[in-house]
Amino acid sequence: MERGDPERAVLARGQYPVGIDEVGRGCIAGPVVTAAVILDYDRLFSLPDKSLQLIRDSKTLSPRQRGLVVPVIHGIARSWAIASGSVLEIEKLGILGATFVAMRRSLNRLEAKFDLVMVDGNQTIPEPVIAGRKTPQQAVVKGDHWCYAIAAASILAKESRDKFMRELGGSLPVYGFENHVGYGTKQHIDNLKTHGVTEWHRRGFEPVKSLCAAQTSGRPS
Repeated sequence: MERGDPERAVLARGQYPVGIDEVGRGCIAGPVVTAAVILDYDRLFSLPDKSLQLIRDSKTLSPRQRGLVVPVIHGIARSWAIASGSVLEIEKLGILGATFVAMRRSLNRLEAKFDLVMVDGNQTIPEPVIAGRKTPQQAVVKGDHWCYAIAAASILAKESRDKFMRELGGSLPVYGFENHVGYGTKQHIDNLKTHGVTEWHRRGFEPVKSLCAAQTSGRPS
């Protein structure tokens, strides 16, 4: 299988796909962010190889590469949208539930029509009523590698979430959000132990959960 083949198969059936992905599920602070992207495939496949190769899993790109490819994605997208699941929603619904809420939000913000939702991973979105109608879905394992629309969504979600966390770091400088963007690095955990848990930390996630319990009981962490 080659990159783009899942989308080519959908297009050959006369359907038009949207790709969706998330960023931030494994963090201990901050929202989970999703993006949905509908690509113009004529424009996509007309890109120079150098640009086309950059539309891939956001985790394989440097910050500089992501910065270069974001305007390319905007230029070849029929429509794109970003949404988030808040820390409160993560605590109430769990990370998977909050992720699905954010996915439905991003899909409902799209302005162009689509026939099939292509979701990164091995699960589809529960209750996929988008724009008032139940929409077919396809889960694509390693979708951010095989599908250009999912890869584009992963990049836009990553850039949006990282920007938010950097801005949060400006207002809460002692936590280093601009460096770890909410992941449980040693620096982050050390800062948590020193300065305490904020409203942006996910209290159901370890080690935040244990730190909260220690602070409540007065035990040293």
